[in-house]
Amino acid sequence: MPELTLQTAFGSYGHTNALKDGSLSSKYFEFDHVEVNPVTAIFRRMVRGLEFDVSEMAFSTYLCSRVYRQAFTAIPIFLTRGFHQDAISYNTNSGIQSPTDLEGRRVGVRGYTVTTGVWVRGILNSVYGVDLDQVTWVLSGDEHVAEYVAPPNVETADSGDLRAMLASGEIDAAIGAPASDSPDIQPLIPDARAAGAEYFRNTGIYPINHSIVVRNDVLEANPWLAKELFTMFTAAKRTYLESVRSNRDDMNSADKALMDVTEIVGDDPLPYGLVSSMPALEALIQFCVDQQVIPEKVEPEQVFAPSTLTL
Repeated sequence: MPELTLQTAFGSYGHTNALKDGSLSSKYFEFDHVEVNPVTAIFRRMVRGLEFDVSEMAFSTYLCSRVYRQAFTAIPIFLTRGFHQDAISYNTNSGIQSPTDLEGRRVGVRGYTVTTGVWVRGILNSVYGVDLDQVTWVLSGDEHVAEYVAPPNVETADSGDLRAMLASGEIDAAIGAPASDSPDIQPLIPDARAAGAEYFRNTGIYPINHSIVVRNDVLEANPWLAKELFTMFTAAKRTYLESVRSNRDDMNSADKALMDVTEIVGDDPLPYGLVSSMPALEALIQFCVDQQVIPEKVEPEQVFAPSTLTL
């Protein structure tokens, strides 16, 4: 029995199930899994309390937390990725007809440093020419990193319900409040899948949302751990993808969504490793700088455990 036990918190995905059910294990350590729902609650608990040895972490939250010297380090295991053109919707009564019409408007988002929000704002600016400084960003919650101070064009709403604020017209658009059955709430970017595919063709960027982080004291005590974790998560993903591809008639909605992405990005719908993910990492870091989530640019190699840089 391994001497090292790691308290972990990460989502129950198809590509992590083999680690959670014990069908894949390491001779060097064992996992003590803590179930946390929703997954986003993991981030706050890790950032504010270092509650876990190994945890899932939103990547922009991680970048922001590094500014305040939080004591954990990322491994280039990217548990969730996706195109975010479908993440912003608007109220048709606002008079908005195109993304640039967001200028001078109020746009809701759960937190300013939320990774999906960073990606959506970055895409609005880089693809559609939206001047982000001319938008008032209205928060329905606070930031995971308590020390963070948002730019002056960010305010916090009394309500915590983005959908209600959008439906009432309190905000004109929202990131993270998808278009609904209401004819008044519509996607800002039509045919989001095609727009995401075009974005990938033009830029090579397949957006990263969540990674894995490990407490620094645990890494320092076990210098081999980062590579072993990478090996384990990679094996779990491989087992999952092989199973899905051999049982296509039994796919659930999450499986189908991942397989759908392969038509855009290629055979691996969740690439791990620094080398293959450079375009997305460089873009996300630059977006974080541009949007004042972090004060200055860092290189991707600076934010991962050194033993994983060539993976």
